[in-house]
Amino acid sequence: MSSSDKIKSFIHREALQLGFDGVGFTHPNSIPEAPKQLRHFLERKRHGTMDWLEETEARRGDPKTLWSDVKSIITLTVNYGPEINPLQQLDNHDEGTISVYARHRDYHDLIKGRLKTLSSKLVSRAKTLNLAPELKVFVDTAPVMEKPLSQQAGLGWQGKHTNLVSKDFGSWLFLGSIFTTLEIEPDEAETDHCGSCQNCLDICPTNAFPAPYQLDARRCISYLTIEHAGPIDHEFRKPMGNRIYGCDDCLAVCPWNKFASTTNEMKLATPEPEASKQLSDFLQLDDDAFRKRFSGSPVKRIGRNRFIRNCLIAAGNSNQDQLIPMVETLEKECDEVIAEAARWALMELKGQTT
Repeated sequence: MSSSDKIKSFIHREALQLGFDGVGFTHPNSIPEAPKQLRHFLERKRHGTMDWLEETEARRGDPKTLWSDVKSIITLTVNYGPEINPLQQLDNHDEGTISVYARHRDYHDLIKGRLKTLSSKLVSRAKTLNLAPELKVFVDTAPVMEKPLSQQAGLGWQGKHTNLVSKDFGSWLFLGSIFTTLEIEPDEAETDHCGSCQNCLDICPTNAFPAPYQLDARRCISYLTIEHAGPIDHEFRKPMGNRIYGCDDCLAVCPWNKFASTTNEMKLATPEPEASKQLSDFLQLDDDAFRKRFSGSPVKRIGRNRFIRNCLIAAGNSNQDQLIPMVETLEKECDEVIAEAARWALMELKGQTT
C-alpha cells in the first residue's frame, strides 16, 4: 500500500471514530465552474446585503487563491437529522420555529474541534511515513465553497435547492473541510440524483428559487430572519408564518430524506423543553435574558432586536390574542424596526380578534 493510500485509509477510519458521518477527498482544481456560478449570483444582486460574499469572491471561487500551497481537500460531513419532521411544527402558531441546525449547540464549535483533533492525528501519522504536511481547517468560517467541493469528493450532490443532498442522510448535513499539502488520491464525484423532482422549489413560501439550482437570497426566509437587519418587506411577512430563525421547508420536503436517520450526535439531539419555544416567552426577552437563553447557540449572533422583530411577525401571524399585551409593550421600544413590526403585528392580531 502506498503512503497516499495509507494516509487516506487512516483519515477515513479516524474521521468516523471522531463522529463524522462521511469523509471524502478531492483536489483544489475540481470546481472550475464555481467562479462563473458565483459571478452569476452576485451580478444579479441575489446575495442581498451579504457584502462579504462579494468582498471574498476571488478567494471563494478558487481554493488555490485562498491557499496557494493546498494539494488536497478533505471534506467531512456530520448528520444532524431531526427526530421530528420540522414541517409539522409550522402549525403550532403559539410557538416560534427555529431552524433545526440552530436548536442546539453551535455546530461550528463542535465540528471545528473535531477537525483540529483529526488534523493533529493526521500530522502524527504522517510523521511515521516521513511526511510533514501543513493543514488548515474550515467550518463555514472562511470563503470556502464547501458544497461543490463535497460533491466532487463524492459525499452528495447540490440539489435544486442549492444545498447538499446525500443518498444516506438526505439534506441534513453539516460540512467541514481540511486543506492540506499532502497529495491524496481524490474520490469519484457524486452525480445529480434529483431527476424531475422539484418538491423543494414548489414548497418555498416566498418563491426564493428563480430556477432550479439557483437561489435568490433576498427572498429566502433564512436570509430575511438571520442576515437581513432592517424591516422585513410586507410581501414576506405572512409567508413567514411562525418561522423566527431560518427555514427548513426545502430541506424537509426532499424525498431523499426517507433514507435519513436521526443524528447520533447527542449534542445535536437533546430535545429542548416545550416552554422554550413559546412566542409568549420569546417576546418578553430583554437583552440579558436573550443572551442567557441562547448562549452557545447560533441564534445569539443575530442579537436580541432582530430576534424580537422576527417573533413579532410570527405573533402577527399567530391568531393568538393573548399575545396582544406583550406586542403593545414592544410597540413602545426605541428601536424603530421593533416598533414598526409591533404595530404591524397588532393590526393583524386585532383584525383577527374583532
